[in-house]
Amino acid sequence: MKNLLVPTDFSREAHYAFEAALQLAHRSNGHVTLLHVVDAPPATGIATSGGQVPGDGLSNVYMIKLLQATKRRMHEWMAEAHQLMPDVPVRDLVVTTEFEPAVLETIREHRIDLVVMGAHEHTSWTRFFLDSHTEQVMRLAPCPVLTVKHPATDFTVQHLVFASDFTAEADRAVPGLQQLQTMFPEATLHLLDVTPSADRHGAALHAMEDFARRHQLTHYEAEVFDSPRVSTGIPRFAEQAHADLVVMLTHGRSALSHLFQSSTSEAVALHARQPVMTVHA
Repeated sequence: MKNLLVPTDFSREAHYAFEAALQLAHRSNGHVTLLHVVDAPPATGIATSGGQVPGDGLSNVYMIKLLQATKRRMHEWMAEAHQLMPDVPVRDLVVTTEFEPAVLETIREHRIDLVVMGAHEHTSWTRFFLDSHTEQVMRLAPCPVLTVKHPATDFTVQHLVFASDFTAEADRAVPGLQQLQTMFPEATLHLLDVTPSADRHGAALHAMEDFARRHQLTHYEAEVFDSPRVSTGIPRFAEQAHADLVVMLTHGRSALSHLFQSSTSEAVALHARQPVMTVHA
């Protein structure tokens, strides 16, 4: 996790993500790319580089002024980063296109290891035709995505929760878990399975112990938590365990199927108080 990307709209939550990314990059000897996407209508005649092409003059002037203001704000954030973490290189990137394609293209071109995004903490569990940039990136990004909802001026991890059913696909999360344990060597890893009834505890514990043994995980605890719904059980356990970070797998459903089948990982990522890292299964 040395190459981190922070998409920003200059909101409070995006700044929380930036704080967390700087600290993660500090721990991994990595660097941060700060990305802002300007949604420029075709009629503006502004190229991605910020240069002018033939088009409506007033629209071009507006976009040039907008890009100049954006660059000033980016430089303010970079100056702040230099004060907070002078050892972490930060580069800025401003593009004029649609948000999701810009993020995905940046991930590919810059070989991003982790996307860190701000997110609002939703208090309602009712989600009907709800979508957001954060959800789209979690669904489509080929690399892990970390969502941050609260100030991260001291981003440390003492309790790390990996929530899964520990079937074979859980192995996909192991490289990320190992990197996090290297970055936070004092953290306790809580392997968590949420079950609807106590009669499944034995099988769940056996699967978690086998998972830890196969991957030679250390400093871990196997936990089973009873809840009728996984999406609510994980945040409840995380609160009780004083978790600092939750890791989950996501299946990255298409937008159409997502309208009719809610993703547990996305629901937890958007509703849990703690930062949540999603990894594609």
